[in-house]
Amino acid sequence: MSASVPGRYASVDALRGCTVAAMLLVNTPGDWGHVYAPLLHADWDGCTFADLVFPFFLFVVGVSLALGLAPRAQDPAQRPALMRGVLLRGTRIVILGLALHALAWWALDLAYPRPWGVLQRIGLCFALAGLAALWLRPRAQWGLLFGLLAGYAAVLAWGGTAPWTNPASRLDTFLFAPWLYRYDTATGLGHDPEGLLSTVGALASTVCGLRAGAWLRAGRTELMLASGAVALFAGAALGAWQPINKNLWTPAYVLWTGGLAVWALAAAHVLVDRRGWPGWGRRFGVNAIVAYAGSIASVLLLIAVGAWQPLYAQGFASWLVPWIGPTASSLVFALAFVGAWWCVVWWMDRRGWIVKI
Repeated sequence: MSASVPGRYASVDALRGCTVAAMLLVNTPGDWGHVYAPLLHADWDGCTFADLVFPFFLFVVGVSLALGLAPRAQDPAQRPALMRGVLLRGTRIVILGLALHALAWWALDLAYPRPWGVLQRIGLCFALAGLAALWLRPRAQWGLLFGLLAGYAAVLAWGGTAPWTNPASRLDTFLFAPWLYRYDTATGLGHDPEGLLSTVGALASTVCGLRAGAWLRAGRTELMLASGAVALFAGAALGAWQPINKNLWTPAYVLWTGGLAVWALAAAHVLVDRRGWPGWGRRFGVNAIVAYAGSIASVLLLIAVGAWQPLYAQGFASWLVPWIGPTASSLVFALAFVGAWWCVVWWMDRRGWIVKI
C-alpha cells in the first residue's frame, strides 16, 4: 500500500501491482452467475486462484515493511517516530475501509454497515507487523510467526473448522452480530471472512512477508526458493489435519499461500531486478490505494445510479454472449474494468502522481 521510493525493489512494486490487478479482476465480473471457476473463491475448504490474491497482498505488505521500515529501525532514536507513523497509517487505512463500507451501506441499501473488511484487515496487519519490524529482532519475529500459527491451530483444533460453528465465526457473531458479512437471523449464527479471530492467520501471512523481505535485502534467493518449498509441503501436510481455508485463514492456508508467495517474490526479483525484465504491474503497485479503493467506490456509485448492470448488459453481453458465450463475456468485462483502471494509474504515473495514505 505504499509508493515506490528511491532504492525500492522494482520487483516488489510489480508483484504488488499484479496482485491489485488480480483483485480487480476477481471482484468485478460482468455476471456473477457466469464466472470461470478459478476466479471464484472456494465455497469453504480449498484454494483457488482467487484465494491467493489477498494473502499475496498481505505478504507484499510485510516485504515492503522489511525493505522500507526495518532498515530505519536500526537506529533506536528513530523508532518512536516510526512507530507513530506506522500506527497512524494503519489507522488511516482502517478508516478508509470503514468509509467504503459506509458507501456500500448507502449504495446497496443494506440493513447495516459492516465493520470488518479487506482494508480494515490490511490496516490492522500493517500496524501490527510494522510494530514487529520496529521492535522485534529476527529471532523474535520467527517466534511471533510460529506462535501465531501454533496458537491459532490449537484454537481451531479445540473448536473445529465447520461453517458457522467454528471459533472464529462464533466470536464474530458474539461481538458483532448482525453486522457481519453473513448472518442467519433464524439460527443466530454468522460469519465474516475478514473477522477478528481469523485476522490472526492474516497477520501470520504478513509476518511471512516480513521475513521474506529480509532475505530479499540480503540477496538470499536460494533460501527463498527452498523455504517456499518447505512452506508448501508443510501447508499440504497440515491441510490433511486442518483444511486449507481462506474463510478462516487457517495455518495450513498461511503456509500454502506463503510458500507460493515466496516463490513469486523470488521469481520477480530474478526476472525484474536482476535480468531487467519489465516490471509489469508496477503502475498498479505504486498507486495501489487509488486502484483498489477507487475501483470499489466507482462500482458502488455506478450501482447507486442504476448504471452498473446496463453497462455490462448493453456494452458487453448484448453482442459478446452470442459470439463467445456468457462466461467469457463476463470475463471480458472484468478485463476491460482492469484495463480502465490501468489507464488511470498509467496517467497518474506519467505525471508523477503517487497517492499515499
